[in-house]
Amino acid sequence: MAYLQNEKTDGDFPTLNLGELDLTTDEFILDEVDVHIQANLEDDLVKEALKTGVDLRQYSKQVETELQRIEQASIKDYIKESQNIALLHNQITACDSILERMEGMLSGFQSDLSSISSEIQTLQQQSVSMNIRLKNRQAVRSHLSQLVDELVVPGAMISTILDSPVTEQEFLEQLHELNSKINFAKELSFRETLACSDIQDIVDRLKIKAVSKIREFILQKIYSFRKPMTNYQIPQNTLLKYRFFYQFLLANERTVAKEVRDEYVDTMSKIYYSYFKSYSGRLLKVQYEEVADKDDLMGVEDTAKKDILFSLTFRNTIFTVGQRGAILSPAELEGPILVPHTAQRGDSRYPYETLFRSQHYALLDNGCREFLFLCDFFMVAGNSALDLFNSIMGKTLSMFLKSMSTYVSDCYDSIAIFLCIHIILRFRAITAKRNIPALDKYWEALLELLWPRFELILEMNIHSVRNTDPGRLGVLDTRPHYITRRYAEFSSAIVSINQTFPNERTNTLLGQLLVEVENFVLKMAAEFPSRKDQLIFLINNYDMMLSVLMERAADDSKEVEGFQQLLLARTQEFIEEILSPPFGGMIAFVKEAEALMEKGQLDRLKNEEARITQLVRGFSSTWKQSVESMSQDVMRSFTNFKNGTSIIQVSQRPGVALKHLMVSFWNVHIF
Repeated sequence: MAYLQNEKTDGDFPTLNLGELDLTTDEFILDEVDVHIQANLEDDLVKEALKTGVDLRQYSKQVETELQRIEQASIKDYIKESQNIALLHNQITACDSILERMEGMLSGFQSDLSSISSEIQTLQQQSVSMNIRLKNRQAVRSHLSQLVDELVVPGAMISTILDSPVTEQEFLEQLHELNSKINFAKELSFRETLACSDIQDIVDRLKIKAVSKIREFILQKIYSFRKPMTNYQIPQNTLLKYRFFYQFLLANERTVAKEVRDEYVDTMSKIYYSYFKSYSGRLLKVQYEEVADKDDLMGVEDTAKKDILFSLTFRNTIFTVGQRGAILSPAELEGPILVPHTAQRGDSRYPYETLFRSQHYALLDNGCREFLFLCDFFMVAGNSALDLFNSIMGKTLSMFLKSMSTYVSDCYDSIAIFLCIHIILRFRAITAKRNIPALDKYWEALLELLWPRFELILEMNIHSVRNTDPGRLGVLDTRPHYITRRYAEFSSAIVSINQTFPNERTNTLLGQLLVEVENFVLKMAAEFPSRKDQLIFLINNYDMMLSVLMERAADDSKEVEGFQQLLLARTQEFIEEILSPPFGGMIAFVKEAEALMEKGQLDRLKNEEARITQLVRGFSSTWKQSVESMSQDVMRSFTNFKNGTSIIQVSQRPGVALKHLMVSFWNVHIF
C-alpha cells in the first residue's frame, strides 16, 4: 500500500481520484477504517485487480491509452459523417425558417380570432338589447290590446243586451262581459284615464238597460210564487240558474238588489206563514177528539171514563205508548207528511205527536231548502244568512211557538209531550247532520216549552199516587191494581223512549214515581185482613209490573232489578205462608230438632216419640191432598199462569223434602 500513499512523488503518474478507496482524506475516521476497507474489498473492480495482481499505475496508463484511441476513432467517425451533419444542419435551419413563418401565421390567426371574439361579444350585447326591447314592446302591446278590447263595446253586446230575452244563454254571456267592462271602466276612472270617457256613456246605458230587464225578470218570478197552488220550488230552481243576475245587481245597483231581496223576503214570509197556518189548522181536524185533562192522572179513581183517551179504533190510554212509539223510527220520522183532506175522507184520526211530526218535518224540509237557497242566490253566510232566514221564517216560527204554548198549557198527555220532545231531538240531529243551523234556536225554544210541562205532568202523577186513599178505591181485589198497571205501562214507555237520548231529570222523576208506587202497593196490601191475601196482592202487582217493564225496557234497568228483588222476597214469604197450615207442626218440629242437634242434645228428642209418631202419621196421610189443595189455591190466586206454576213448583219441593227428612230423622235419630 506504500505506493498508494506516495502517488504524488512520481511525476510519471497522474493524480488518481479513488473515491471511497482514498484513505488519506482528513475526513476519514480511523475508527471506521476496517469497515471501509471491508466494503471496498467487495467492489468488483478491486476484486478483479487483486485477483489478477495488476499494477495500478500500469493499469491507469492502459485506461488513458484506451480513452485516447476511442477519442481518435470518434473524431474519424465525425469526419466521415461531416456531410451528413452539414446536411442535417441545413435541414434544421430550413425547419427553423418554416416554423418561424408558421409562427407568424398563427400570430396573425390569433389576432384575427381576438377581433372576431370582440365582434361576437358586441353582437351578443346587441341581441340581448334587442330582445329586451322586443319583450317591452310585446308587454306594451298586450296591455294596449287589452285596454283597446275593454274600451271597445262590440255591436253584438249592444244588440244582445237591448233585444235578447234574459233567459237566453247569449244574454248571460254578454252580461258577464258587460260586468267586466263596467269594472274596468271603474278602474280606469280611478286612474283618471282619458280614454275612459269614450265608453263611459254607452256602458252606463247598457248597465241601466240590463238592470231594468233583470229586475223585471226576478220580480216576475217572485210574483209567480203568489199564485194559488203554485209549487214555489220550481221558480226557485229557475232563479238559481240565473244567480249571476242578483250578483250583477248587487255589484252595480244596490238599491235594485235591495228591492229584489226585500220583495222576496216579504213574499216568501207571507207564503210560508199562510201555508203552515192553513196546514196546521187542517191537521188539527184529524186529531183525536178526546184529549186528556187534569183528572187523567195515575192515582185518580178508575171511574166510568176508564182512562180512555182515544177512540176505539186506536185503543190506548194516556199511560200506554202502544204503537205510538213507532213515530220515532227512521221510516216514520222521515216519512211523507200527512195530507189532511185525504185523512178526513178516510175518517182517520191521529194522536197529537203524529200531527206534530208531520208539521215539523214539513218545517224542517222547507226550512233547510230555503236556507240553502238564500245562501246560494243571495250570497250570504254566517249571521247574515241566519238573519235573512229569520226575516222570512220568523213569523211562521212565532206562530208555531204560540200554538205550541197554547197546546202545552192545557195538555196532560205526558207521553205525547215526551214523544214530541224526542221528535225534536231527532230533527235537531238531522239539521246538524245537514249542516243547517237555521232552526237551532227554534228547536231550543220548543224544548224550553215542552220539558217543564212534561216534568210538571210527571210530578202531578207522583202527587196523585202519593195522595191516593186506598179506602176510596172500591172493593179490594188481589188481582193487579189498575194504578200499578198504569205505572208499569207508563214507566216502560218512558224508559224505552228515553234510551236513545237519556235525560237525568227524567230518570230522577221516574225514581220518585217508583217510590210512590211501591208505597201505594204496600198501603193497598195493608187493607187486606190476612197476610196471605196481602202477599197474593203484592206478588200479582210486582209480577205484572215486572212483566211489562221487561217487555219494553232493558233487563238491567233500575226498575226491573228492584221489582225482581221485591217479587222474590214476597214469593218466598208466600210459600212459607201457604206451607204453614198443612205442614206447620212438621216445620216447627224440624226446626226444633235441628236446633237440638246443633247443641248436641239428641237425648231430649227420645222423649218426643209420641209427638213424632203423630206428626209422621199425619204428614204421610195428608201431604198429597195438602199439596193438591195448595196448587189449586195458587192457580186461583195468581193471574199470571207462568208465575203461579212457578210458585206451585217451589211450594211442592218443601213438602216432598219434609217427607224424606222426617223418615230419615225417625230412622237415624230416634230408633
